[in-house]
Amino acid sequence: MDHHHHHHHLTPPSPMENAAEGAGASSKPPTPASTPNARLAPAPSARASATPPRASTPSSASAPASRTVYSDRFIPSRTGSNLALFDLAPSPSAASHSPRDATDAASSGSAQHAASTYCALLRAALFGPDSPDRLASSAAACSSSSSSTPSAATGAPALGTPATGNIFRFKAEVPRNAKRALFSGGDDEDALFPGIFTTRGAGPRKIARSPYKVRIQVLDAPALQDDFYLNLVDWSSHNVLAVGLGNCVYLWNACSSKVTKLCDLGVDDNVCSVGWAQRGTHLAVGTNQGTVQIWDATRCKRIRTMECHRLRVGALAWSSSLLSSGSRDKIILHHDIRAQEDYVSKLIGHKSEVCGLKWSYDNRQLASGGNDNRLFVWNPHSVQPVLKYTQHTAAVKAIAWSPHLHGLLASGGGTADRCIRFWNTTTNTHLSCVDTGSQVCNLVWSKNVNELVSTHGYSQNQIIVWRYPTMSKLATLTGHTYRVLYLAISPDGQTIVTGAGDETLRFWNVFPSPKSQSSDSLSCIGGTSFVRSYIR
Repeated sequence: MDHHHHHHHLTPPSPMENAAEGAGASSKPPTPASTPNARLAPAPSARASATPPRASTPSSASAPASRTVYSDRFIPSRTGSNLALFDLAPSPSAASHSPRDATDAASSGSAQHAASTYCALLRAALFGPDSPDRLASSAAACSSSSSSTPSAATGAPALGTPATGNIFRFKAEVPRNAKRALFSGGDDEDALFPGIFTTRGAGPRKIARSPYKVRIQVLDAPALQDDFYLNLVDWSSHNVLAVGLGNCVYLWNACSSKVTKLCDLGVDDNVCSVGWAQRGTHLAVGTNQGTVQIWDATRCKRIRTMECHRLRVGALAWSSSLLSSGSRDKIILHHDIRAQEDYVSKLIGHKSEVCGLKWSYDNRQLASGGNDNRLFVWNPHSVQPVLKYTQHTAAVKAIAWSPHLHGLLASGGGTADRCIRFWNTTTNTHLSCVDTGSQVCNLVWSKNVNELVSTHGYSQNQIIVWRYPTMSKLATLTGHTYRVLYLAISPDGQTIVTGAGDETLRFWNVFPSPKSQSSDSLSCIGGTSFVRSYIR
């Protein structure tokens, strides 16, 4: 699979402490999003001296000075290693000034010169044929980043209110396939070192190629929460991406690259879900305190606030002028934005938090998934579920209706389940089940071809493109360092965006364009307007 990266360096804020339910730790370890300039350096003890260590025993002070006691622990000497190739040059403090060390340094220099051919080959394989000298570029990068990185004394942005200067900036990173291919034992080896790994006497191997040329864009999304039960990313029919970051909602126009701060809920609340109406002008926002807000995105004005849930609202779904909201209070409410009442119908059935909610394309059926491992189907006028599916053994957040076949519903289960199941809601039958091997966080169907995408959590945090109904894997995409909790698809159906607790948004061009579509695509992703040094 070919990966094309177009992004640049940035200085993100300090990593946000994750207090969300389902998080593995109370604070995030350093990730590429939080420490982009970190350099791997060998331990000081491993390069401080080439002399084997003395055993430290209480009697060592009285032992003869000439006696050397060796332990059975091997500590290698790295003084002769070509550390420059991997940006691992010893720090000045580690350098010695004795004549013997000077001799060692001279011999190390000659060895490094003799290995230049190998270094050039390895550098080209890892970083591309046109890569500059790593030591020089590393020094330049370090000097520029150290001058631009704010110190702790300058004050980091408050949690939940990321500075707008860092919102949706492009990230810099080395292609993962380049780092992985050396040790994969797969076909990538031939691409990196032609002929070296080919069996003697055999002809050239045919390298299987993915049907997709996947184009990757990476944007910073500071304070994007790592919470399985939230839905913080949605893409409108007007090609505007809405993202909930902490207590704010930001809009990003995929054509103009313009970023707009739509709302700030204040320090006492957080965004738990966002959902665009079909027309693409109104955005619903579900909050941690249980309110549902309706915003006019064209005027950046709030037009309605409905305080009807007792706990957080993590799922939203539109059906024309009807908005459905699912909450941690186990209830689903229908809000008619034309009516005066805060809600016009209350749906009771789930025994735990409602975390998945989707209307079918004909607006005749609503599917809901809960933390009670249940998948329910409702009709527009029912207050009790008309269909109940209990086969999943973990929370059902991933729900998707097929745009190609009426009544075809896909659902995915959490960590204890890991399965994608297909249902015919017209005949009330369970069609098939696929064990994906990891937590299913999201599902979305392609509008252009009969395929669907699933995003996953532990352990690979992967994105899989499937062909339906054979459920053969067309592509497996990796890059996120946290579980891929958020997923949306562009209005032209070609590009998906994924979000994760690693505080990045990644755009993947995975689906072909519809045959009936004109050359003037709705989505500008992949065009020149998308490739910017950063988004203002």
